[in-house]
Amino acid sequence: MKRSLVVFSIALLASSAALPGQRPAASLTLLPASEHSSGEGFVSTPAQEPLPPSFAPFSRFAFGGGISPLGIQMQSATSLNRRINARFTGNLFNLRRGNISTNGFSVDARINLASAGASLDFYPFPRHGLRLSPGVLFYNTNAATGQFTASPGTSFTLNDVTYYSSSSNPVRGNGFLGLHKQNPALTLTAGWGNMIPRSGGHLSFPVEIGVAFIGAPDVAIHLTSGQACDANGHNCVDVTTNPDVQANLAGQVAKYKSNLEPLKTYPIVSFGAAYSFGFRSSPAH
Repeated sequence: MKRSLVVFSIALLASSAALPGQRPAASLTLLPASEHSSGEGFVSTPAQEPLPPSFAPFSRFAFGGGISPLGIQMQSATSLNRRINARFTGNLFNLRRGNISTNGFSVDARINLASAGASLDFYPFPRHGLRLSPGVLFYNTNAATGQFTASPGTSFTLNDVTYYSSSSNPVRGNGFLGLHKQNPALTLTAGWGNMIPRSGGHLSFPVEIGVAFIGAPDVAIHLTSGQACDANGHNCVDVTTNPDVQANLAGQVAKYKSNLEPLKTYPIVSFGAAYSFGFRSSPAH
C-alpha cells in the first residue's frame, strides 16, 4: 500500500510539471510579488496589448479649415461611432471687384458669401478615407450685387437691342444675384480623408466633392436713371419708364436666368487640413 501511494504521488507530480509545456506560449510580464503573496521574488502575469482608439459617441473631436466655392471654410467634427462622424461647416467670403465690362456696362460688383451646414459622414471602410455625406445647408445668404453705368455716348445692349447712353444723362442701374432660393437646402457629397482618422492619428487632409440643391438663382436688374438714344444721340427716352426699354430689360433678365439655371445644383469642391484629438476616455469600439 505504501509503495502504491509513493508511485501515485510521483506520477501526479510528473504530470503537473509537464502541463505548462503543453499549453500555448503566452507573453509574460514579471512583477514583484505582493506582500500578501506566499512566494518570494517575482510573479508572472500575461502582458496587456494596447487597446485600439475609442470612437464612442463624442469621444473624439476635430477642427479644420479649407476653401471651396462656398468661401473660406471652417469645419468641426465629432465621432458618433467607428463608421460615422457628425460634421459642421461654416463658410465666409467677401470680394469687391470694379470695372467689370458686360453688354456695354461698367459694373462695380460685390460678392458676399455666408453659409453654414451640417452633415453625417459615413465611412463604409473605417480604416480608409472614402466617405458619403448627406447633409443640409441650414443657413445661406450667398449673393452678389452690382452697380452699373453705361458711359456717356457709348453703346449698350439689352436683349440683343443696341442703345446709346445719353451724353448728358448716362444710363445707370443696379443688379442682384441670389444663390439661396431653397433655404435650407439639402447637400450630398462624397470625399476622401477622415477628419478623425480611425488609425488613431491626428492630422488629415480631407477632400470633398458634391452639390448643394439651392434652387434656381434669383436675378433682378433695375435701370434707375438715364436716357437711351439712337446712334446719333437723338430720340432719347427715359429708361426707367419707356415700355420698349423695359421689355428688352425683362428679356435680358430672362436670358441671365436661363444661363444661370445650372447653379440650382451648386457645386461643392473643397480641400483643406484638420487636426483631431481625444476628448474623454471610453471603452473601445
